[in-house]
Amino acid sequence: MATATAVRDRSDRLDRTFAALADPTRRAILARLAAGEASVTALAEPFTMSLPAVSKHLKVLERAGLVARGRERQWRPARLEAGPLKDVSDWTEQYRRFWEETYDRLDEYLDELQRREKGEGDGRKR
Repeated sequence: MATATAVRDRSDRLDRTFAALADPTRRAILARLAAGEASVTALAEPFTMSLPAVSKHLKVLERAGLVARGRERQWRPARLEAGPLKDVSDWTEQYRRFWEETYDRLDEYLDELQRREKGEGDGRKR
């Protein structure tokens, strides 16, 4: 059983991850980093914003654990860290299962209604 501290830590990580993913620029940066590491200059190319603005987005992603920065001579490449995305996937999985089971029950109910309608349409009495 998870301790209260562990639950709170996991919740805090999810909060930071969802907050980071809430911004379309940060999602685009992550999509670019999924193809491989890149410099801030390379990450800034598709955007109409300054390098400092892109750096601020990277800092949010770093605080969420979604990006790590390396150091190679004169540049600090950013790279994707997928661990927090696994946490999000695990968290959403419980809801996917819930809705899948709910839709399965709805399908069964609708099938039953159709069988009943066909039975009444045949002229049979119930």
